[in-house]
This record gives sequence, C-alpha cells and structure tokens, in this order.
Amino acid sequence: MTAAQADLEIDRPRVADGAALWRIAKDSKVLDLNSSYAYLLWCRDFAATSAVARAASGEAVGFVTGYVRPDRPGTLLIWQVAVDEAYRGRGLAATLLDGLVARTVTEQALTTLETTISPDNLPSQRLFTSFAERHGAALERETLFDAGLFPDGPHEPEVLYRIGPLSAPR
Repeated sequence: MTAAQADLEIDRPRVADGAALWRIAKDSKVLDLNSSYAYLLWCRDFAATSAVARAASGEAVGFVTGYVRPDRPGTLLIWQVAVDEAYRGRGLAATLLDGLVARTVTEQALTTLETTISPDNLPSQRLFTSFAERHGAALERETLFDAGLFPDGPHEPEVLYRIGPLSAPR
C-alpha cells in the first residue's frame, strides 16, 4: 500500500457495504449498474472472492467483485472494479486487485484471473495489463461476447482478458 493509501484498509465486503458499492458503481458512470439488491447479495455470497477499501470512517470507498467460475475452479473472474471519485488517482484499484488475488490464490488455489473489458474502457485495460506485467503472467485476449448478443441496446463487445498462471505470494 502506498503512502497515499495509508489511511485505507483492504478488507472483505460485508452486507452493510452493499449500498456503498452500488453508489460507487452508479457514480462511476462507466460500469453496468446492477440492482442495489445484487450488490447486497454479492457482499453476502461472494465476500471471499471480493475486496473493499475502507476509509478511516469504515465506509467502503473502492471495491473489486469476483467469483470462482463453477466450470473452472482454478479461475477467478473479476466482475467489477470501482473507486470512489475522491479516492481515484492513488493506485487504489491496483492495490485492491493485487490484494484480492494474493488472498484468493492462497486460500482457493487459483491459477488464472479473467475479466471482460469493453474496447473503450482504457483505464481497465491498463489496470489488467499492468497487473499481468507486475505478476509476470501471460495475458491473452479474445472477444467473449459480440455486441449483437446484448438485447438492451447498443453495447460494445466484451473482450475476455485471461491472465495466468498466477502464483502465491512469497
């Protein structure tokens, strides 16, 4: 954690964090916003594969949500990454991602990280490309969902980023 993040704690989400995660996602104006109910469930059912950054007040100010793929138990799929506007520019997204992966690689014997990113989301592309570089892991990209598969209007394709192999921290 950098000096600019010293006032923050990286933790597992709790159900009470669901509202803050929903707000951060909504305020990002970039993420596909799920229902507030979905964020509450996520904090309950996927806390082991997600992380939050907490301010000194205890409020969640950033998050990474993920889950282990049922058909690939060695793969952690990252669903969303977001940081409250007041905390951006500190490298917090990378710290959250690094911390979550270090924890889950150890606890759940994960070897691969996946996420999907739309072609216009340059910050996420940089986040996951730099993650692969920091961890000395290969990065493969392929279109997972073409734009035409989305029934709710114009949507860019979602490109699958597959990063691995991952290793436990030393």
